[in-house]
Parts: sequence; structure tokens; C-alpha cells
Amino acid sequence: MPAKKYHHGDLENALIQAGVDILFQEGIEGLSLRKVAKRVGVSYAAPYAHFKDRQSLIAAISTEGFKQLYTTLDAAAAAHAGDPKQQLVEAAWAYIQFAMQNTAIFKIMFSGVLEKEKDYPAFVEISHKTFERVVEIVRACQDAGVLRSAPPELMTVSVWGQLHGVISLALEGQISHTVLDRFTIREIVSFGIEQMSLSKT
Repeated sequence: MPAKKYHHGDLENALIQAGVDILFQEGIEGLSLRKVAKRVGVSYAAPYAHFKDRQSLIAAISTEGFKQLYTTLDAAAAAHAGDPKQQLVEAAWAYIQFAMQNTAIFKIMFSGVLEKEKDYPAFVEISHKTFERVVEIVRACQDAGVLRSAPPELMTVSVWGQLHGVISLALEGQISHTVLDRFTIREIVSFGIEQMSLSKT
């Protein structure tokens, strides 16, 4: 099979995408700089111009994942400006869809496999920015009386934890078919949000 071509100056992104492909096919155990180099069609030394080691590659993959997630959440919320509850519902569903459509990168982003996160400022910045965007949505819901009063960051962790729990169960095939035969994942997510709402309308 001929090597995948990439545009001059875009080797870093090509390596990141190759890493995502390997994660999807082989899991974290199969990821290495040597393998991404082979997949892209460059020398085994070439990736080291961009990543000093495997952890750096994982950080880059996670950073790109959070950039995509932020864009997805922000677009979902922006489409319903002025309606805090709908912003929350649509942002939650956007999170679930992102996880289902980008399962390999999603699992890496939240796996804890990245060591010494503070060594990667770009990762810290975008992950924090993503969390703060969700805090904004939650705070707007609290101001509108949709969610109960509490420290916004604490409420955000509660909302996020419930969403993450649902999608993690779904991705691992741990939600009973007796449930999935009757309700869609979106309905399950919407129900959870409704239970956290002050106004059950």
C-alpha cells in the first residue's frame, strides 16, 4: 500500500491523524512514534521533530480532540442563544455525539493516560477553556432558574459526570438492551438533565 501523502509543512497533523487511526484500530497499547511514522510514510526519526516521545504525541492527540470538542459544544450552545435550558440539552447531546463519532480520541482524552499534564500548556489551555464553556452554560441555566443554585463549577462537574457516565456505559455496551429497546441515548440523556432541572417542563 502506498504511503499516505501529506502537504508540505503539515507533517505534524498527519502524524496526529495517524495516531488517532492507530488508537481506533489497536488501542493505546498499539500507539508508538515508530508506527505513526510508518503509517504516514516517513522515516522513523521524522516524528521526533514534532514529538519528543510517545507522551508528547498523546498530548497532541488529546489537545486536538479538545479543540474539536470545544468547537462542537460552542456551536451547539450558540445555536440556542437566549434559551439556557435548550443550550444545555443541545450541548449535552453534542458531547454524546462527539464521543460516539470519535470514540478512540474521546477515550484517550479522558483516560488519564497522559502523564504530567502541566508539561503540555496547549492541552491545559484548551481543556480548561472547554470546561469553562460548559460552566458558562450551567451558570446561564442557574440564572434562569433551570438548575438549582450552587457553585457553578460544582454543578458543572455533576452535569458532566452524569453525561460522561451515560456515554461511557453506552460505549462499553453496558446499558441493558431492555432499556435501549425502549429509549434512545438522547432520551436517556434528556431524562437525566430533566431530573437535575428545577422546572420539570
